Amino acid sequence: MTVAAPPVTEAGTPPTVPVETHRRTAFGYLIRPLLCLGALAVLFAVINARPLDTIEQRALSSANLLAAVGEHLALTLVSTVLVIMVALPLGILFSRRLFRPIRPFLIGLFNLGQALPTIGILVLLAVAFSLVGFGAAIIGLVIYAIIPVMLNTVVGLQQVDPAVLESGRGMGMSSGQVLFGIELPLSVPIILAGIRTALVINVGTATLAAYIDAGGLGRVIVAGMATNRQLIQITGAVLTAVLALLIDYLAGVVEDAVRPSGL
Repeated sequence: MTVAAPPVTEAGTPPTVPVETHRRTAFGYLIRPLLCLGALAVLFAVINARPLDTIEQRALSSANLLAAVGEHLALTLVSTVLVIMVALPLGILFSRRLFRPIRPFLIGLFNLGQALPTIGILVLLAVAFSLVGFGAAIIGLVIYAIIPVMLNTVVGLQQVDPAVLESGRGMGMSSGQVLFGIELPLSVPIILAGIRTALVINVGTATLAAYIDAGGLGRVIVAGMATNRQLIQITGAVLTAVLALLIDYLAGVVEDAVRPSGL
């Protein structure tokens, strides 16, 4: 069962990412990793059962696939860390009373970045600024994934009961103490849901980084398309899907672990 966090009612702000409110059972924690392992076992059984030509052997070698997974993880994790570093302060800033009148306009500007297709951003960076490779891919991923974390931070801070905040101020707490001692801890589930969404977005869109020579599992898929080898394409796609599911699973475990008791 999931419930959506309270939506922001101001114009120009889309709904927040849903937050899971239940604790999973032991079986609930095991089922997704087992399904992912089963999918990988079937994939590699198919690869080993059929004769491979030299192109397939090179593309589907353990060394090449592990390198691609490592590159993909680096793209995903670095971009997500940067998203958090940028989006959390922006979300806190936009949630303050000073920015309330212009918040819809500011968030609308950031929505433009997510409305643009990621491949368009990457091509623009490559053509207009001669940016290719890992750094250019990170910029594109950050632009695309910043919105969920920022919006969930704004919504999470706004849903804190004003009476709780007034109680803190009445106890002599400063604005900073109220923010870090009350608002942010009570906003953890909603903020983490945004970070989890950003992670999954980055896993999927990181496949496009192959088009600007940034590596990742996208280069396996592109290699399969370029050589008309469906097995290579399927392998890259399955590994990307499994990686997204496992990262989402691990983010969910962390979310359960750090969620304040009672939330």
